[in-house]
Amino acid sequence: MSNATRQTSDVMPSPAGNGRRLRMGRAPCVPTSLLVASIAAVAAVVAGSWYTVAVMRASFLAARFDGAWVNALAVVLALLSVMLVVPVVRALKASGRIRDACARRNLAEARGARSDARDQCFIALGYALAQLVVVVVCQFFLVNHQAVAKTFFAVPLMVKTFPLVLAAFWMNVKISIITEVLVLIWGLIVALAMFAPGIAGKPVRLIATAYVDIFRAVPAVLVIYLVGFGIPLTGIPVLKDFSLTVFVIVALTLTVGAYVAEIYRAGILSIHWSQNAAARSLGLSHFQTLRFVIVPQGIRQIIPPLLNSFISLQKDTALVSVVGVIDSFNQSMLIASNYYNLSAVSTVALLFIVVSIPQTRFVERMMRRDRARMRAGEA
Repeated sequence: MSNATRQTSDVMPSPAGNGRRLRMGRAPCVPTSLLVASIAAVAAVVAGSWYTVAVMRASFLAARFDGAWVNALAVVLALLSVMLVVPVVRALKASGRIRDACARRNLAEARGARSDARDQCFIALGYALAQLVVVVVCQFFLVNHQAVAKTFFAVPLMVKTFPLVLAAFWMNVKISIITEVLVLIWGLIVALAMFAPGIAGKPVRLIATAYVDIFRAVPAVLVIYLVGFGIPLTGIPVLKDFSLTVFVIVALTLTVGAYVAEIYRAGILSIHWSQNAAARSLGLSHFQTLRFVIVPQGIRQIIPPLLNSFISLQKDTALVSVVGVIDSFNQSMLIASNYYNLSAVSTVALLFIVVSIPQTRFVERMMRRDRARMRAGEA
């Protein structure tokens, strides 16, 4: 190949007009730095994992657990930690393929092998980082002679107090279910009030907007405290005889209803104005248009955010403890004060996790399905 031909193939003009040599025909090399870094990271994480497994095994044996299953668990965890070596071995094999391909001057195969080697190195680094996080968390629980584990996760105490916490957790479930039903109705009423038509509906719109702004600005715990303690102090003949559970349901309905009203309003506004115009041209009144045309379509759009709001409501039921309702959190605090241990509180947290995470995954699935349906409609 002549010098002119080589310069034409190897030089690419830059934006400034100067030629910049690109060594297009250069043989790929082994990613040595990345490979060494991945090997060092995997070795360090595996060593830390083995040390952590050894400390955990000693802790379980000191607590007089069955030695057979403790040893078996330790072996399984140790073997799982070694799985990080697999991508490193694959990266080393890919590095060998790079050398062989370069020796045969097969640049295409060498580039492919180099890409595989880099991918495996990054896989090893990624999994090493994830395992390092697990090791750090385990070490946090094992530090200071398992002080953290004994304080937050004393398994015998958790098992002993679980029936009491579970029975009190049913109060949280009842409050959340009743409040969700009331919020669906109340939020829709407020949202429709915000769409009251004409000059005659302006005062209604102002009142609904003020309600939404105020209750979205005030923390839920303050509303629960004011309603739960304030209404009984007023001595109103009928209201003063209600139970604290009724008051906290009213307080949560007022607070969450403001957010749900905004969700309803967003769903109604998402419907194209032509739907309203077509319904009114057919002779439907304003409220008939909302009832039969706009609201049914808008509700379909807001189901995922509504469910997210209800998930938040379930967690907010723990706030009812400020007025003395014996829910799961209040029960766990009583247990904690008796045993000087917070394991019962951790039990409450686990119960909320068990209830909330499946709902979260269900909401995400619904959102993915809605997005797929919308893309199919656009196509």
